Amino acid sequence: TLSSMAATQASSNRRIAKNTVALYLRMFFIMLVGIYTTRVVLNTLGVQDYGIYGVVGSVVAMMGFLNAAMAGATSRFLTFELGRGDETRLAKTFSSALIIHMGIALAVLVLAETVGLWFLCNKLVIPPERMGAAHWVYQLSILSAMIGITQVPYDAIIISHERMGVYAYVEILNSLLKLAIVYLLVLGHFDKLKLYAVLTLAVSVTIMMIYRIYCLRHFKETHFHWIWDKTYLKPMLSFSGWDLYGNACVTARQQGVNFLINMFFGVAYNAASSIASTIQGILLGLSHNILIAFRPQIIKLYASSKNKESILLLYRAAKFSTLILLATIIPLCIELDFILKLWLQKVPFYAEIFCKLMLVSGVFSILNSSINIGNHATGKIKMLSFVTGTLFLLTLPIIWIAFKLGIDASFAYITFIAINIVILLFNITILHHNNKAFSLVGFFHKCIMPIAIVAVLSFGSSELFKILCEKFQITSVYKPILVIFMSLLLSSLFTFYFGFTSIERLKVSNWITIKIHNLL
Repeated sequence: TLSSMAATQASSNRRIAKNTVALYLRMFFIMLVGIYTTRVVLNTLGVQDYGIYGVVGSVVAMMGFLNAAMAGATSRFLTFELGRGDETRLAKTFSSALIIHMGIALAVLVLAETVGLWFLCNKLVIPPERMGAAHWVYQLSILSAMIGITQVPYDAIIISHERMGVYAYVEILNSLLKLAIVYLLVLGHFDKLKLYAVLTLAVSVTIMMIYRIYCLRHFKETHFHWIWDKTYLKPMLSFSGWDLYGNACVTARQQGVNFLINMFFGVAYNAASSIASTIQGILLGLSHNILIAFRPQIIKLYASSKNKESILLLYRAAKFSTLILLATIIPLCIELDFILKLWLQKVPFYAEIFCKLMLVSGVFSILNSSINIGNHATGKIKMLSFVTGTLFLLTLPIIWIAFKLGIDASFAYITFIAINIVILLFNITILHHNNKAFSLVGFFHKCIMPIAIVAVLSFGSSELFKILCEKFQITSVYKPILVIFMSLLLSSLFTFYFGFTSIERLKVSNWITIKIHNLL
């Protein structure tokens, strides 16, 4: 009946809202800890060792493209089976996924100890006196990567069950442990780089054990049983096989640029790149929290043949996640120089320009992630992986040629922006082909238009306010804080009036009114 459907939709909306709040509390805490720890680690290790840790860790991360492919497949299939409500198939799907991930962990170990080790010793530009410490970091990073690979099915089942509160609490604990690492790093009298790698591995093992114990106690499908059934393995491997190419290309692009910057410009530029990646990761994490909260519902609705409802939820996820990102990156970019100096004290050369370009690229990355939820729900990812993966891969030869010609290092991140825009156009075209409920015109009007209007008005008004402050010679230490505050306020107002629909504005207004009434 209509009343029961409305009640179900309201329940889903409340669950999404509750999960989003839980994830935001987690992200806010992680962001504060991340900002502090990055500064201390950079100052304690020094620019050289910090750059070494970033580039050596990239070698192992590059091996992780196998895991990234299977992570998407695992999450999709577990959520799909939950949407169908078949507990037997769910249990067999989980065990099959865990077997596959154990195989991936072994494959990564073999690749890392052969190809990866050769690359570390022969291609990376690392000072000879720090090569021993680099090997420590590399071997411990391999162990950490293998732990992360076998952890994927457990993370996926928690998210599929929409237990975001647990996910939030454990990640907050993860941040507290990383804070403890910083404390021990400052006190320790060992080689700082080696000590940092050992402590980071210890934290990974601790978090892994907590997640697994929770899953075994609360989800009976996570009790592992050996199963080699092609009914479950074949679809998952087929899905991940096509996804593998796309993820391999994405990883090659991300880590390959780190290597190119290292080879052409040195570890000091890697330090700047690591800072930019940290900031981008923190801010994109805010928007990805919305996508994490929306993703299970979008896939479950599609699994229940409710295509129209699934796509409407996708539109909202894409719009809200991008608007949240804009509301944070615009104030940040307006006063980035001040923020970096306040945060790091010793700002690596080129960190500011790298940060700005990576954040702009991140806006299109969030839109692509939103669209890919819809593509993954259909299970039809052959064309998606081939087209977008190839475009990502083309970034590397373009950047290599540019660096050979003597073009500035920032060109790499300008290329990121251009490629992400092209990929977005392909992704929405592919989703329309896979699911006719997705409308290109609807996506443009419901998502792109409000996002574009908010972006132009927010950035333009914030920049104008900064110019007025300079014109009237407001040069005190409080001027950057005033500019950031006004930028946040203006971005929030433009988001409310131009980013939300009238119904969404009414719901937000009612929610704020209720909260104020409860406080009074």
